[in-house]
Amino acid sequence: MLRGPVAMLRFRCNERSDVKDTDAKRVESHLRRTFGNTGITLKARPKQKDSCEVYVGEEFVGVVYEDEDEEGSFMFEMAILSEDLVG
Repeated sequence: MLRGPVAMLRFRCNERSDVKDTDAKRVESHLRRTFGNTGITLKARPKQKDSCEVYVGEEFVGVVYEDEDEEGSFMFEMAILSEDLVG
């Protein structure tokens, strides 16, 4: 079970074409610094090419999307399930 906060991204990660690889690396580095966790990684989404899945270790925690209103900015979306709040 995940402990602590985490995040996700919107763009192509390991198979990027519409978003620069440097942007993906910058966002990944930001998430690692912000949450103090070097185990955060971004992975390409199987069916969506405009976003990335965010993992902590092997656990999926959210998605990161490019902000449509502000160029160069990104949005992080993370669901918190009731079972995550137990204990």
